[in-house]
Amino acid sequence: MTTAEQINDILVEHLAPVRLDVINESHMHNVPPGSESHFKVTIVSDAFEGKNLVARHRTVNKLLAAQLAGGVHALSMHTYTASQWQERDGVVPESPPCMGGKAKEA
Repeated sequence: MTTAEQINDILVEHLAPVRLDVINESHMHNVPPGSESHFKVTIVSDAFEGKNLVARHRTVNKLLAAQLAGGVHALSMHTYTASQWQERDGVVPESPPCMGGKAKEA
């Protein structure tokens, strides 16, 4: 099972999202081909109702603690309630280009 599949399965099981996107963005960074180290996760869930952004991120971090302690180097999180998702028309911010590693030296 890939890391992306692990992340997906854990979040589905614990947050019952109405929308979930787990995107491996490792190819955008200075890592070997096929890496699973950088992820962007968009989660729309009723479980976030009444929780502020920090509480939502803490929830996700706790659920994915094993992955974050292992090979996942970076996790971009976009956490919304259903009404917030609707207000945004399903638009999620684009990930910025990588400025670390060898890109920083150039």
